[in-house]
Amino acid sequence: MSGLPELSTARLSLRLARPAMADAMARFLADNWTGHLDRWSPPAGPGWFEPAFWRARLERSEFEWRSGTAARFVVQPLGPESGEVIGSINLTNVVRGPFQACHLGYQIARSHEGQGLMHEALDALVAFAFREMRLHRIMANYVPTNARSAKLLDRLGFVREGLAKDYLFIDGAWRDHVLTAKTFAAFEQDWLDVPGR
Repeated sequence: MSGLPELSTARLSLRLARPAMADAMARFLADNWTGHLDRWSPPAGPGWFEPAFWRARLERSEFEWRSGTAARFVVQPLGPESGEVIGSINLTNVVRGPFQACHLGYQIARSHEGQGLMHEALDALVAFAFREMRLHRIMANYVPTNARSAKLLDRLGFVREGLAKDYLFIDGAWRDHVLTAKTFAAFEQDWLDVPGR
């Protein structure tokens, strides 16, 4: 996979985040942070809403993709690449060897909630992670009061595995998180990249 992946669904384009998207990412976060994304996210650091911050961050994102440690996608309306970002989906902390797993994070604009768009996007990206990235396990964690995430992950086939106390600092306090995961039953053993074998 040498290029930067792009996926399409019935209504969406999922594109690997790149530096040219810095302005759109900064705008998406500035428009959706207060009273929406901030309820479920770690605190915004210095420069979080500035294009310069996102240019540097998205340069690292390209490097992470090429090195196989993460895949960070933006969610956009279907069609030719536009400046509008309506969400993001991140597959991070990719670990290979006998684990073949990652963490999943996602967010969507407040104006696009409740339309099934994140389900549509995640359905495509989970299939991509399993079949193209050849992962076996995707872990997704959420604050127990986030009923939308609970319902979404359940619909996608993620299984609740436990509760982590004081897991992340979010919205001014350490928050517990429900731990969920989905595994790929069709994972093939010859996909393993185990050092020493």
